[in-house]
Amino acid sequence: MDIATLIGLGLGATVLMLGVIVAGLNPLSLVDIPSVLITVGGGLAGTIIANPWETTLGLGKVTRKIFFVEKHDVPNLIVTLVSFSEKARREGLLALEDDVNELPFEFLKKGIQLVVDGTDPELVRNIMETEMGNMGVRHKNGAAFYDALGSLAPGFGMLGTLIGLIAMLQNLGSGDSSAIGTGMAAALITTLYGSLVANYLCIPFVKKLMRRSEDELAMQQIMIEGTLSIQSGDNPRIVKEKLASFLPPAEREVLKDDGGKE
Repeated sequence: MDIATLIGLGLGATVLMLGVIVAGLNPLSLVDIPSVLITVGGGLAGTIIANPWETTLGLGKVTRKIFFVEKHDVPNLIVTLVSFSEKARREGLLALEDDVNELPFEFLKKGIQLVVDGTDPELVRNIMETEMGNMGVRHKNGAAFYDALGSLAPGFGMLGTLIGLIAMLQNLGSGDSSAIGTGMAAALITTLYGSLVANYLCIPFVKKLMRRSEDELAMQQIMIEGTLSIQSGDNPRIVKEKLASFLPPAEREVLKDDGGKE
């Protein structure tokens, strides 16, 4: 479970509720079912129209990535690549064939297998970078649902406000001046809902998904550079230093005594 997502959602709900109470409003006065139907229902309908049906069907899997973080042990990955480099220098690239199936990453498996098969280094890079690029596109498409909903919800909120204003104006003929304030408040609730859906949920969700994607792409970039270094027969110490550059300085300490020896 991603603690940052839970803390952010909880903190946001708390401060918003406190703001409503401090302003002297009854929180229940902000609950309006017609406004929910117009803003959220309309936004969802528009979002479904804007995306392929497969994107909507895959929403559960995408949403799971927001709340559950997949741990990437980058230092351990670097240690593995350095050990492969050592073995390849001692015994040759073919010696890695027995280790390929034990790798937990399909992307790295494919790269090492290409190297073992004697594929041209430039072709290895092209194949791996193409797959990495396609994965980035898939991640972007996965986040497209929340991106579209965040764009459309405020618009449907304004649409609900216009509907509320029309209803208010129709009731002006009753002669009850108090109906103006009540009607205006009800009309503005849809704008509130639209802004809330966009800024409290959708935009942060998209940013979280993009961060997840960046982390995974960084892992794959390390795999590409490590694979090509192994193929070129680089000194394991050089391989370690090259791959360690992808880590923040504080995380490089764990690599000081691992690998890199001939």
